Amino acid sequence: MLGPMAEPLHQRLARARCYDLAHDYHPGMPHHPSHPPFAYCPHKLHGDYLRGEVSSASEVFVLGGHVGTHIDALCHFSRGGLLHGGVAAADVQSFTRGVRHLSIDTVGPVFRRGVLVDVATHAGREVLPIDFSIGPETLAAAAAAQSVEIRAGDVVLIRTGWARLWTDPAAYIAEVRGPGINEAAARWLSAREIFAGGSDTIAFEFVPSDMPVHAHFLVEKGIHIIEALDLEALAADRVYEFTFVAIPLKIAGGTGSPIRALALVEAA
Repeated sequence: MLGPMAEPLHQRLARARCYDLAHDYHPGMPHHPSHPPFAYCPHKLHGDYLRGEVSSASEVFVLGGHVGTHIDALCHFSRGGLLHGGVAAADVQSFTRGVRHLSIDTVGPVFRRGVLVDVATHAGREVLPIDFSIGPETLAAAAAAQSVEIRAGDVVLIRTGWARLWTDPAAYIAEVRGPGINEAAARWLSAREIFAGGSDTIAFEFVPSDMPVHAHFLVEKGIHIIEALDLEALAADRVYEFTFVAIPLKIAGGTGSPIRALALVEAA
């Protein structure tokens, strides 16, 4: 029970400043070439189906689990045929039931401390160049300059500035080339026992590569990855610590899910 002076959570949340970290979904939006695009069409327009004077409109849309702002389930990657925890992928996967080990439906709502590490601003750039590999020294220096302390259980969001390219899909995807953390930086983060790492790029890690960061996070350490975030408003307001909120869809056997990612900052 709440004490006589305790303020209900919903009232505190109502006063919080909310940053929307997700991109909108629309036909032609950027998508990784190994995943299906977002497709949308109206199914019924107003006037097509009437109940007296009342009508409704509806649509059909199709998308992959890793399209737009999304979170990776731990079963998204394997190494040597093994998923996180040493489970053989061949034993738990099928085209009818997906991957039945650590799939996205096992990931609950995420309410965690989040931090922003704005590498682009620290490097004196609006947008990091395509060949910028973020190592542990750069990551640590940016975090220190912005007074960001990374703690166990955090969601660590890394800004490269590439969200500014979102409206130009060819530039944003760039034939799957772009800035991101390298394996050494990933190991620096995993040593701090974070819950998830995210960024504003399509691949999170530096690409092109053989995806060593995905393998290290998802397979070796059980750390989730969040991609295609919009971190521009957070960076503009210099908000480096917040409550990160995201709720994956409960897709049985799914390897990932779109999310509406939010950053909440409690009112003073």
